[in-house]
Amino acid sequence: MSVDHHPHHHDHEHDPNGGIPFNEKLERIIRHWIKHNEDHASNYRNWAENAKANDQHQAAVLLEEAADLSLSVNQKFEAALAALDRK
Repeated sequence: MSVDHHPHHHDHEHDPNGGIPFNEKLERIIRHWIKHNEDHASNYRNWAENAKANDQHQAAVLLEEAADLSLSVNQKFEAALAALDRK
């Protein structure tokens, strides 16, 4: 017995947010990005310390700057959180 498969469409509404209101989902992802950047900045600073300990001072300075840049991006994310229309 063969089964005839064919493309078909349904008129059912599909919630691309998985049932989570958009604003809540956006807030969650922004908070995730903030934590992610904080983790990266911490890792960069640890490697900067390792670089200093191994006489790689120029690399250490650049890694510290990268950490600072990661955290400066968080300022934009925090502003975006503050700007969310919490309906």
